[in-house]
Order: sequence, then structure tokens, then C-alpha cells
Amino acid sequence: MNIQRHQTSQLMSQAVIHGDTIYLAGQVADDPSADVRGQMRQILTKIDTLLGQLGSQRTCLLTANIWLASMGDFADMNKEWEAWVPRRSAPARATVQATLFSSAHKVEIAVIAAAK
Repeated sequence: MNIQRHQTSQLMSQAVIHGDTIYLAGQVADDPSADVRGQMRQILTKIDTLLGQLGSQRTCLLTANIWLASMGDFADMNKEWEAWVPRRSAPARATVQATLFSSAHKVEIAVIAAAK
């Protein structure tokens, strides 16, 4: 069994690869002072970067789990998501309201992707 861990600390790995599947940890905005759309842009850029470093891309997404601090931000979150996801490449997705680790963070996203 071959498991590769990337950007690992004692608490977690930012990415784990097993076989042809890439599992990314939940990503949050580095600047939580932004509104939900700004936080989404930051997170989606981080996901692009991580996937690119691991030899994958957003067209290879299999699933996405999105946690929102407030479902009142659902429409704005979706605007950024729809602009980012390539046409006909939307992954299976779940979106729920949750209390995030910091009250300043409005959204967190974890994805699973196929390796290219």
C-alpha cells in the first residue's frame, strides 16, 4: 500500500495520495477579513495550487464538501464556485452550514480528485 502525504504536520497533511486519488484537507482563506466571495477566490486558488503541485487539476475533481458559516452566503458562494468549475466538470458536492474553527472564516472546502 503506497500512501504519500504532503505538507504534513503533527496535526494533519494538506494532501494525501493513495493510488490514483488525491485527498485535500479542508482549505480556508488566508485573509478571513474578505467577504465570502473573496474567501472563496482565495480557497479556490489554494485548491488549484495544491492540485497542480500534485499533478492534477480542477477538471479531475470527484467530490467537494463545502462548509458555510451561514447559509445566507450560499448564493454568493455559488457564484464563485460556478465561475471556477469548468463546464461539464462539476464534482459531486455537499454544502452544509457549520460552525467553523474561526468566527472570521465564512467558508471551508475539502475536495477529492483523481490524479491525471
